[in-house]
Amino acid sequence: MKKLVNVADFRARAKARLPKIVFDYLEGGAEDETGLRHNRDVYGQIRFQPRRLVDVSTRTLHTSVFGKPMAAPMIVGPTGLNGIFWPNGDLALARAAGNFGIPFALSTASTSSIEAVAKAATGELWFQLYVVHRKLAELLVRRALSAGYTTLILTTDVAVNGKRERDLRNGFGLPMRYSAKTFVDGLLHPRWSLDLLRNGMPQLANFASQDVQDAELQAALMSRQMDASFAWDDLTWLRDLWPHTLLIKGISRVDDARRCIALGADGVILSNHGARQLDSAIAPLTILADTARNAGAPVLIDSGIRRGSDIVKAIALGARAVLLGRATLYGLAADGEAGVDAVLDMLKKEIDTTLAQIGCASVQQLNDDFIRRGGRRNDAAHSNAIAESI
Repeated sequence: MKKLVNVADFRARAKARLPKIVFDYLEGGAEDETGLRHNRDVYGQIRFQPRRLVDVSTRTLHTSVFGKPMAAPMIVGPTGLNGIFWPNGDLALARAAGNFGIPFALSTASTSSIEAVAKAATGELWFQLYVVHRKLAELLVRRALSAGYTTLILTTDVAVNGKRERDLRNGFGLPMRYSAKTFVDGLLHPRWSLDLLRNGMPQLANFASQDVQDAELQAALMSRQMDASFAWDDLTWLRDLWPHTLLIKGISRVDDARRCIALGADGVILSNHGARQLDSAIAPLTILADTARNAGAPVLIDSGIRRGSDIVKAIALGARAVLLGRATLYGLAADGEAGVDAVLDMLKKEIDTTLAQIGCASVQQLNDDFIRRGGRRNDAAHSNAIAESI
């Protein structure tokens, strides 16, 4: 069996194990999927300018976010329907994150419930909220609070569902609709099919509670449409409801980031939803440095991260941590919890190697002086160098 040495190798194994309809859901983006390439390309445009003759014999990845220690500047980010990639996928992701010493963020669209994940987890838990219906949102927030989740993430970039053309062609949805094509595809992927037969079709577990049997809520859930009227005034309502750390995810403008903080958010997550919503949206990395300088609170980032060097670039440009999406899902789909463990360990080692090679002994010492864009030093570092030479 081929040795897996990077995230791309886990992607290949995940693709081999999953039926096409399921892999396309994991991998796909919106419309022409130019956003998928854009998210990756911007990382390639950032180059390092290493320092030499620095003692890097001892290096550390440890950091903290919102006063909580972390073994590395990574969070296993919120992703939906993980049970279709591996049985009890959310539990596997949560355990792997906890064992690694980093937080796990559970999606509203998880296939394990808020409470089940809290029982299985070994580390800090965050909860990501989609506002489908105000009453349901309040119920979910209160459940997360009661279960001991420490951070609430409000996702703001799904006012309507993106046009994911792979899913439309495949007829993807829950419950999965079977056809001759999907039946044959299942036969060609026996490991995945056997797991499904043993464990049953996953469901949206947070919506199976007796708390959401109200007819109005059921109608909202069946339509699976987000509350597109949720706006700035409603953020104040959510801030009052949640007493712990509150993050706003899906931000792609500095002025929006500043307004979130002004209304009581503790930080923002720059994100274009992994290019699954608006195909032509900017990559979050392109506004990271500007947002980190001007937001007035911690900035996190996701979308397009596949290497430890990507994480180092993001931290150097001002992110406090990154959220992982597809990278850890490739590990999950390839080999369950062991696959997630392996991906996290790979990324950790790549971060460590990158730190040594650029002459930085700690992720907490990273700054934009280590970075050049397109062969030119970043503006802030260039200005500082000019000032020092006068």
